[in-house]
Amino acid sequence: MTFTIVNTLDLSKAPEAIASLEAVGNLISLPPQRGKVLEAMAQADAYLASASIVVDEEFLDAAPRLKLIGSPSTGTDHMNLTAIDKRSIVRFDISRERDLINSFTATAELAFGLMLSVNRKLKPAFAAAERGDWARERFTGFQFHGKTLGILGLGRLGCISARIGQGFGMKVIANDLRKVEAPGVSMVDFDTLLRQSDVLTIHVHLTPATEGLFDERVFLRMKPNSIVINTSRGRIVDEIALLKALETGLIAGAGLDVIDGEWLTDEERALHPLIAFARAHPNLVITPHIAGATIESIYGARVFMAHKMAEWLRTQQASTEAARG
Repeated sequence: MTFTIVNTLDLSKAPEAIASLEAVGNLISLPPQRGKVLEAMAQADAYLASASIVVDEEFLDAAPRLKLIGSPSTGTDHMNLTAIDKRSIVRFDISRERDLINSFTATAELAFGLMLSVNRKLKPAFAAAERGDWARERFTGFQFHGKTLGILGLGRLGCISARIGQGFGMKVIANDLRKVEAPGVSMVDFDTLLRQSDVLTIHVHLTPATEGLFDERVFLRMKPNSIVINTSRGRIVDEIALLKALETGLIAGAGLDVIDGEWLTDEERALHPLIAFARAHPNLVITPHIAGATIESIYGARVFMAHKMAEWLRTQQASTEAARG
């Protein structure tokens, strides 16, 4: 039995992943262009998913043979999990693969890159330097040493962020629904987190409870010189409230690696209110969901997922052959 596997990820730097999948089937690799991918899904038994394409009802309707979806990501908001499960399609992601993801520090590292960029006004400073403008004191910010780093979600990334913050000499406080602790971190309630943080970084999953959590009421309780960082999921932040907070000075700035609207076309995304604001205002820095995009994390996650999918497909092959006698 030969499977058809559709892949929308760049595996050029992960030849082991290609070899693993080709060993169990016919691998069709396509760029993440929805129209072309939907055409190919008509014959697909398995799909190695890019987060750039939403797996929704339309996608699943185009894939009547689909048995398996593998996504080498910790987030799953690019997939309609209810629809997938309803069709009894097996799905893999890496959110619970602790041995793998514990070695990935990239997202926490980028959170601090965004913090520094917003606080030290790196975007306008760089633009000025390119013009030969050397007005140093126009781009002042505060030093992190002695300031308070607030962490929402003291899981894997929260704990990594805590250690980095401590390296800067920051006081670290955190809030988590679970009873957790980490060396040198003071656990506080959500209101205290908001009121005391000079920089607040978000490391919780998108759930019904966290969707729109950072609304106008939240920003009203924060320090006016504070900075919010979101490398988690865009919908955790009420974007209208964030724009108002930035415009009116409720907070000093924000650094975002995610927005609500990542699956828009390039032309539509360019008109997104947050992106339009960032073009004209230095206190908002946005990156295109690159937090996990390091050589190590991309390679490790894609090879892991390819091997996991190949093993599952190999088991299906063996079961089919045994049933045939």
